[in-house]
Parts: sequence; C-alpha cells; structure tokens
Amino acid sequence: MSITKESELLGMKKISDVVGTTLKLMREYTKIGMSTKELDEYGGNLLKNYGAKSAPYETYGFPGYSCISVNQEAAHGIPSEKKILKEGDLINIDVSAELNGFWSDNGGSFVLGKDINKHQPLVDASKNILHKAISNIKRGVKIADIGYLIETEAKKYGFKVIQNLAGHGVGRSLHEEPENILNYRVRTNRERFKKNTTVAIETFISTKSTIAVELNDGWTLIGNKGGYVTQHEQTILITNEKAIILTESNGMWD
Repeated sequence: MSITKESELLGMKKISDVVGTTLKLMREYTKIGMSTKELDEYGGNLLKNYGAKSAPYETYGFPGYSCISVNQEAAHGIPSEKKILKEGDLINIDVSAELNGFWSDNGGSFVLGKDINKHQPLVDASKNILHKAISNIKRGVKIADIGYLIETEAKKYGFKVIQNLAGHGVGRSLHEEPENILNYRVRTNRERFKKNTTVAIETFISTKSTIAVELNDGWTLIGNKGGYVTQHEQTILITNEKAIILTESNGMWD
C-alpha cells in the first residue's frame, strides 16, 4: 500500500510489531517433541490476545493460524497433531495477520536444537541474502535488480532460488501490487520500488529445486527436485534512502 498519512504508518507499524513479536515468540516456544499443531495454537492465541486476525485463516481458509513447514516442505505447511518436531529439523514459520484494517507479513526458517542434519548454512545464507537485498532497496530501484541480487548471492553460497514464490505488496490486504517481487531477474520487468509503499520481501533459497509444487492436500509446497528450502521475510517501508523494516521485532538478525 501507499502510505499517505501518519495514521496509516502507525497502523502498519502496529500490526507489523504484532506479527514480528508473534514470530519471535513462536520460534522461542518451539521444542523437540512438540506437534506443529500445538505450536500453531500458541501462535494463534498470541494473535488473538493482540486483537489481530490470522491472515491465511481469514483470507484463504487455511487450516491453521500460521504456516509451519518442516524439512522438505518449502512453504504453506499445515499444522498437524501428527507432525512431531525432532532434533535437527529445519522449520519455517510464516506469520501474517490483520489488525484494524492493516496487514503485515513475516517469516523465518531455523534449525531446532543441534544442527545434526547440516541445515544451518542454508538458513544463514537465506538470512544474509535477505539482509543484503533489503539494504539495497530504496525508491527507484528496479524490482528485477533485487531479484538478480538474490539469485546471484544464492549462487555464491552454492544454492538456488525458488522461482515461483515471491515477495509482494502488503498493507490493506495480504497480497497487493507489486505482486511478484521474485528471487531472480525478469529482464522485461521494468517496475521500480516506490517511495512510501509497504512491501514484504522474501528469500526462497534452495539446495536442489527451482520450482515449488503443490501436494494433494491443496496447500503444502515442496521442491520439484527435492532438497530443502529456507525462507526469510520482512515487511518494509520504502523511502528515498534506507528501507525501514517494520517487522524488526522478530529479531531475525539478532
């Protein structure tokens, strides 16, 4: 959305702080032996206590308050009592919500307990690449150039990007223009970031796959060639200079 007055900025800051804090607390709450359903219920109660509504649940009828993806799941993992978390699991939590007509979105991947499966390099790459991408975003920068930066950085780390998952505008709804802030460069896309707009920037960094495909449950995405995928996401405000990270309460880079 385009921020035109102080009340809109305050509204976006408030909901962004809510989803960021919820993500951080969910990450800290995650324990070995816990089901993803229990983790999701915890997050749902946090949102409720803030007076916020889960975006995927409200908007799409998603069967959970947040998307919790484990190991080979790339995105949109459905919380389940049958999915029990284990030492070394690669976990992604994506939290988005609405409060007072404003929407915000953030997510992050992490390793549970000891890194016995050697996922940490992928997690670190995803976090570092998102940080570098956001550091290069300001008014007038081409969206395609940020996609090129993400893909190029991923290759430096020895990884790939998922090409059909993307960042997006956010604010008055969960997905707005620009709808495809991709992790690679589309040369024909001449669109540029605009001042005073709010967008969700996401990295989707992969060990083997380049496309996410949907499972029969109608939600869960996995890589087309297997392997693992990490995602990190922040909602930001575009300015003339350095972008303002609205969801910084998630402590992603602490």
